[in-house]
Amino acid sequence: MSTNSIPAELTLLRQQIDRLDHALVLLLANRFALTQRVGRLKVEQQLEAFDPQREECKLREIRSLCEQHNVNPELVADILAQVMREVVKNHNLLREQAV
Repeated sequence: MSTNSIPAELTLLRQQIDRLDHALVLLLANRFALTQRVGRLKVEQQLEAFDPQREECKLREIRSLCEQHNVNPELVADILAQVMREVVKNHNLLREQAV
């Protein structure tokens, strides 16, 4: 399909999707900035990088929210679990750097 034969509505929908993708990246960047601050506080307070109760509660909350909005809860929980694993990894790096 050439660019000229793409329906205008499809182009508009794709533009909206692109804006949402950019917003998701910005939201993740903001989330990681906040979790960096959390990580530094955990190092200062000598708290563990991983909080299994918090993670379990968060994933349960996300699954419920997804069900309310007809979004695949396992898909989103898997994505968020991956984000949280990255956060724990970053917290552990902060702890190592502080030693």
